[in-house]
Amino acid sequence: MKSLGWTPDHYTFPFVFKACAEFPSLSLGASLHATICRSSFASNVFVCNAVVAMYGKCGALHHAHNMFDDLCQRGIQDLVSWNSIVSAYISVLVDDVFVGNAMVDMYAKCGRLEHALSLFEKMREETIELDVVTWTAVITGYAQRGQVSTKDRDVVTWTVMIGGYAQHGDANHALQLFSEMFQTDKSIKPNDFTLSCTLVACARLAALSIVQGVVQLVVTNLIGTYIACNSASNAILLVERLTPSLSSVFWWNKLIRRALHIGIPRDVFSLYRRMKSLGWTPDHYTFPFVFKACAEFPSVSLGASLHATVCRSGFASNVFVCNAVVAMYGKCGALHHAHNMFDDLCQRGIQDLVSWNSIVSAYMYAFDANTALALFSKMTTLHRISPDVISLVNILPACASLAASLRGKQVHGFAIRSGLVDDVFVGNAVVDMYAKCGRMEEANKVFQRMKFKDVVSWNAMVTGYSQAGRLEHALSLGQALRFGRQIHAYVLRNCYDSVMLFVANCLIDMYSKSGDVDTGQIVFDNMPQRNAVSWTSLMTGYGMHGRGEDALRVFGEMREVPLVPDSITFLVLLYACSHSGMVDHGIDLFNRMSKDFGVDPGPEHYACMVDLWGRAGCLGEAMKLINEMPMEPTPVVWVALLSACRLHSNIELGEFAANRLLELESGNDGSYTLLSNLYANARRWKDVARIRYMMKRSGIKKRPGCSWVQGRKGVATFFVGDRSHSQSQLINETLADLIQRIKAIGYVPQTSFALHDVDDEEKGDLLFEHSEKLALAYGILTLPPGAPIRITKNLRICGDCHSAISYISKIIEHEIILRDSSRFHHFKNGSCSCKGYW
Repeated sequence: MKSLGWTPDHYTFPFVFKACAEFPSLSLGASLHATICRSSFASNVFVCNAVVAMYGKCGALHHAHNMFDDLCQRGIQDLVSWNSIVSAYISVLVDDVFVGNAMVDMYAKCGRLEHALSLFEKMREETIELDVVTWTAVITGYAQRGQVSTKDRDVVTWTVMIGGYAQHGDANHALQLFSEMFQTDKSIKPNDFTLSCTLVACARLAALSIVQGVVQLVVTNLIGTYIACNSASNAILLVERLTPSLSSVFWWNKLIRRALHIGIPRDVFSLYRRMKSLGWTPDHYTFPFVFKACAEFPSVSLGASLHATVCRSGFASNVFVCNAVVAMYGKCGALHHAHNMFDDLCQRGIQDLVSWNSIVSAYMYAFDANTALALFSKMTTLHRISPDVISLVNILPACASLAASLRGKQVHGFAIRSGLVDDVFVGNAVVDMYAKCGRMEEANKVFQRMKFKDVVSWNAMVTGYSQAGRLEHALSLGQALRFGRQIHAYVLRNCYDSVMLFVANCLIDMYSKSGDVDTGQIVFDNMPQRNAVSWTSLMTGYGMHGRGEDALRVFGEMREVPLVPDSITFLVLLYACSHSGMVDHGIDLFNRMSKDFGVDPGPEHYACMVDLWGRAGCLGEAMKLINEMPMEPTPVVWVALLSACRLHSNIELGEFAANRLLELESGNDGSYTLLSNLYANARRWKDVARIRYMMKRSGIKKRPGCSWVQGRKGVATFFVGDRSHSQSQLINETLADLIQRIKAIGYVPQTSFALHDVDDEEKGDLLFEHSEKLALAYGILTLPPGAPIRITKNLRICGDCHSAISYISKIIEHEIILRDSSRFHHFKNGSCSCKGYW
């Protein structure tokens, strides 16, 4: 730089001085300092501070101090100057208490008490043995400043004063200050040095009782540290050895809460039993933690036993405990017991907002949205209790499931007036409610106004637009989500996946739902820490891709951790078995849920089993299971049965399932469509026309089937018989060629999936126009050989398209990855990953 004639400036020199310090090279630094002195930069404080720092780091303390003195004489020193000279002295302190004392004394006499205290703390951290001179210097500084006000005192201030008196032999004054510290400000916590100084004072007075108290304080701090570091075994050992005066139930509650927080309900029960065996009585904080563990396990028998204990122990009138009982029964599926407990609270007049939230949540957990809405209305109108965030997040899904958009709009209005709409959970629930009610304009308005959006927000909008048949909007949002891989790369560069469990879980979910579950497995394998969500997300991904054996493998690994499976775990596993044709494994898991794991099956588990039996063609067993359900079948159960009847052409049972379903969900277009397709497959065209008339009269519109595919220049959307694309003619010619080629190797159009009363030739033409076939032809035209073709469809793929695409995958050089509303299909070399179970 200099050889080319460029002159260094006041930014250049500090960088070079820093390099001299890191090298380190005192001779180079001194030479550069001489250059500075000959230039105009000798008065630049920015440059001079770099000189002080360089000399200090090179061990030339004399030169550093001379430079610092020169700055002070010229009056241009600043905070950086002081920090630089302090760092210089600290760097050579090591075990030199004399140098440290001199510096502390200098700062104290100059009135720079903050610097004195900073150096004092640094000496202590470096394990330099402080003597009377050190303490005297700091106390002198306080004396020169005057009495320190209460608001300015922190733990360092108190420690200095206590230690100073202890070192000077005034142990009484030291202990008096120790006691005063707790009385003055309860937020101040003594550190290890405070306690050691106090013990010195106790030793001088031979005050054994005070020593014991301080030791107990040390032990309790240690217990808190063990709990924070997840070392429960060491914490338990200390808790069991504390004296009765200090070993309160507080520490047992902390241990129980920690076990609950990390998701190990069995440890909660073990700690509870251990606590009672040692003679400790649970309090109103203990029971809610244990009830929550019962709910997460879940085990209604353990919960009921604990409820009986509560009634005997005098906590039956504590609303905090009773609310936990309501929540436990609700999550365990014991709705009758939950409502009885809630009614008891109301009769005694001690119910509160949490009580109402718990019972509403219990009914939502049981998929009884009507009762949940009725209770919410009673809470707000009759009892005039204002809902909170939890109330709204509970009730908005009820509005969505019943397509009660007017009621949902009223709840949304309250959220706006109360300011709760800014909460991301409430915002997501409002967006999801409007989307499921088909009110996408309102959903989009709420979405756009949300201050913070997470993956749930985006998913709600994409799903809403897709189900409404507005694919262009779904795709515009989907483009934003395509940054998933870039986000992962950013996470890896910043090491976030090693410290952010939440981010890693989201990555597993993102990759699985994007058709790349193997990358999700890689993310999982590289996680240093996993929780229940991590395991469940990976099993869900395998289930969506029809890889049931892999899902069961992950479950086996999860059991070895060990991690206790909950109701969600079994729901995911049953889904995986159903979509992989693993009937025996599914039956075994369902039977073992309550027997081996204490998890009582809920309506959603029964729905999975009905689906499992139904896909296997065992409709009699499916109906028998429905009749044996301990609760009323929910809509999803009847949908599973109706779908199976459609698959296996059982009209009588299908009509029965459809009637039950329409009684519960009269506004669901899917119910009518399934029944219509069942009639069409049996060529009962009059019944088909009757169903369509019923839909028209009720104002119910069938969602249009459409598919979209990622091409070389972006995403293309296709509806049935679509001719709007600029390459429409070429697409149809390509598709016609493909159909002819696969017919030559065995493909026969399945005309039963052409749901119109026309001849077979016309039915073949109708099948030719299905959206997924058009999307596939476009993908073949635009993507390079060997590149995977990714297609998404908003409805289930039809049987004929599934057959045709299987054959097409045999004659082209592409893997075809198709995601429909039910699962992923990977077509390759003439076969599909679903193995016919879809």
